[in-house]
Amino acid sequence: MKTEKTIIAINEPVEMRLGEKLARIQSEFKASKSKLNKFGNYNYRSAEDVLEALKPFNAQYEVYFTINERLINANPPMMESVATIWDFGGMSIDCTAVVGIDLDQKGMAMPQKFGSASSYAKKYALGNLLLIDDTKDDDATNTHKVVKEVVKPMKEVLEYGTDKYDKVKKYILEGGAFENVESKFVISAELKSKLITV
Repeated sequence: MKTEKTIIAINEPVEMRLGEKLARIQSEFKASKSKLNKFGNYNYRSAEDVLEALKPFNAQYEVYFTINERLINANPPMMESVATIWDFGGMSIDCTAVVGIDLDQKGMAMPQKFGSASSYAKKYALGNLLLIDDTKDDDATNTHKVVKEVVKPMKEVLEYGTDKYDKVKKYILEGGAFENVESKFVISAELKSKLITV
């Protein structure tokens, strides 16, 4: 029995998958740090710098990028930004960043506070998607303002009929200050009225 071998020559380039395109973009991507922070005296890249540097890859790899934002929490306000790379076939890969909005920020009008949070969220969503090394960016080198967070222990809820309630009641009957009790416990209005009238 005679066997035949069939050899198929493929002259057409194999289409690159989206993951491969993104991997190449991640390795080739460079964005300059065009902005200067005068207070901290360092250069940094903005979301706009990243987006501008991405434009040449659109035609080169037949992809495009989108950023979608939405407010995901009202109190405290938090902004979610999703950076997505799409190919022309409709496949996509995305990365998300969530940033809080500091409503107490001094020297900014309300639109500036939301705009600042939006810029940060976009920048970090794009940074996650493109694997931009944050250790070389402004937030890692920014040492001009150190913020220390003081964590206060949570107060215990005082409940009626418990041993602690009986001890608090005895303390108040013996002339103890109600302010001291409030500094240690969360007390409902109903329980407060019972303790005050003891």
